[in-house]
Amino acid sequence: MSWLEQRVHVIDFEGSVRTGVVEYGVVTLRAGRIEGVETAVCRPRRAVPAEEARVHGLGGDAVRAAAGFEAAWPLFAALRETGVLAAHFSSAEESMLRSYWPCPRLSPDWLEPGREVATWGPWIDTGRIAAERVPAGASVALEDLVARFGLGEALAELAGEFCPAERRRFHCALFDALACALLLLEFAGGGGSRAPWSLARLLAASTADKKTREARSQPRLPGF
Repeated sequence: MSWLEQRVHVIDFEGSVRTGVVEYGVVTLRAGRIEGVETAVCRPRRAVPAEEARVHGLGGDAVRAAAGFEAAWPLFAALRETGVLAAHFSSAEESMLRSYWPCPRLSPDWLEPGREVATWGPWIDTGRIAAERVPAGASVALEDLVARFGLGEALAELAGEFCPAERRRFHCALFDALACALLLLEFAGGGGSRAPWSLARLLAASTADKKTREARSQPRLPGF
């Protein structure tokens, strides 16, 4: 099955282990198009250090008056149930989710039809995929990849449509999620003579572990 047939929720968080999530952005893809977006600022667990605020631009009254990320449980539980989660180097997003909720509700495995699991994965990881697409030692930071693959104009257009006016730059959660979504479509969406990737191939390419990659690449028989 092509991954384009499956709903994919691209996620980005701003924050840290110390502060928790201070902003989230979600871009939902279906059939290669944006089906919807979500974004919100969240009250941190602790005061945001000045050095972190300089990176993402969030702190002070803007975050203290917001609801904590705990209030977003219904949204993120539903995201896990309704689509595959994706992120740029997904270990960061998964760690953040697990620091609030160790596991979601029982949700589709996505690798084996009919099977349910209580895990946040498997993830689509554009960072892992990018590392195989660029020369050894080249940057795989979102900003650099957007420039390398000529996606800046498309990103600016989407940001103008979906992002709050003051959050249209890198290190803003929805902006970064849009960048990740564009990279995913660039890497695996097909076009020209290229066919879209299967979901199994995409998930296999998203892990650094060789055994896991091989296992995900193998067709599964019902009941196994």
